[in-house]
Amino acid sequence: MRNLLMTLLPASLCLFACLSAPANAEAQKATATLAGGCFWCMQAPFEKLAGVVHVDAGYIGGTGQNPTYEDYAAKGYVEAVQVVYDPTKISYAQLLDAFWRQIDPTDGGGQFVDRGAQYRSGIFYHDEAQKRLAEESKRQLGKSGRYDRPLVTEIIESGPFYRAEDYHQDYYKKNPIRYHYYRHRSGRDQYLEKIWGGDKDMNDKPMQAPKENVPSTKPMSGEELKKTLTPLQYEVTQGKGTEPPFKNEYWNNERAGIYVDVVSGEPLFSSLDKFDSGTGWPSFTKPLAPENIVEKTDRGLFTTRTEVRSRRADSHLGHVFNDGPKPTGLRYCMNSAALRFIPKEDLEKEGYGQYRKLFE
Repeated sequence: MRNLLMTLLPASLCLFACLSAPANAEAQKATATLAGGCFWCMQAPFEKLAGVVHVDAGYIGGTGQNPTYEDYAAKGYVEAVQVVYDPTKISYAQLLDAFWRQIDPTDGGGQFVDRGAQYRSGIFYHDEAQKRLAEESKRQLGKSGRYDRPLVTEIIESGPFYRAEDYHQDYYKKNPIRYHYYRHRSGRDQYLEKIWGGDKDMNDKPMQAPKENVPSTKPMSGEELKKTLTPLQYEVTQGKGTEPPFKNEYWNNERAGIYVDVVSGEPLFSSLDKFDSGTGWPSFTKPLAPENIVEKTDRGLFTTRTEVRSRRADSHLGHVFNDGPKPTGLRYCMNSAALRFIPKEDLEKEGYGQYRKLFE
């Protein structure tokens, strides 16, 4: 009997350890809920912090259950992220420090290019300890002299948090180039650089070392683009190539929506300005966002033409000619391979909601 007990004891201990480990591991997790405008831009910085287990984008602070991207603003919700972390590796105070370095706490009308109450900043505390830390953190930041206006970020008791749709989760991983250019267009990075300089990412704090395998938001190199684009897309955008007429994706596309740079996602043209030029390539009378267009003199093919390129990605798009219809008299003759079409019904979820009103 004694030998039998000695044989069974290690197995029993192993079983006990296996059963108790998840509870212990779960006990080491804590939650922080923070709102700082576009949740795409708030998810990435926290996922890069050592000690953070995972981050969900979602909605909080409104009325009614199960908000969606289509109705969350009308229900009074704000975009937020819920950060699950290990407090033995990173503290709530350090998460607050990271939070302040991602937002404009003096803006009560939204965050950067995103306007409206649904984009206001806020700290949603889960207990009295978090509330005290948040209030003290805000007080100290207000005394720091970094800002010339009062801090208006709200500190509110947390309520139900609703996870956003799957296409919103980890947007910076799924669409790294588009995410980079969205952040740049929003003005967030420029503001943070002005306020925090090189300290905005907390690189001076050893505990905040970035996790491995987190995608960079830097523009892709030529080799990376070759892996991302099709051969034709690469030849056109990077090598000034031209696709065949009448045998390309958008020459006869009649759907309502906008056309963006296939590399960067910069908005370029609208279906409202598209016309049938008879050339076999998608043609437009004017750009949707002229600030995203660069025109250069092209003296190739024994003639002088005006080349059209995108400003941020520097993609070759096509050429512009003076034989278009009224009212502009211009024909922006583009390559489908340099463009990506976004239907009007997908503008919100793709991050181009500001153009939805054009089609209403």
